Amino acid sequence: MALLITDECINCDVCEMECPNGAISQGEEIYVIDPGRCTECVGHFDAPQCVAVCPVDCIIGDPERLESRDALHKKYLRLIALDE
Repeated sequence: MALLITDECINCDVCEMECPNGAISQGEEIYVIDPGRCTECVGHFDAPQCVAVCPVDCIIGDPERLESRDALHKKYLRLIALDE
């Protein structure tokens, strides 16, 4: 599933730089995650890096975007093909 940043975000900026897919950006009030680019770091790391560095634990799985690990890996493969 894609990840989601809750309104508990304190805009600390650390998650944006950790995302290998460029899925995190500054929104109007808090940081947001583009679900089309979020692979939960599948293909890059064993665990989501944004979750690992978030000091307030405000990054959760998006219940509206359930994806299997296989689906996340296929998304990763599409993204690296687009970036080449």
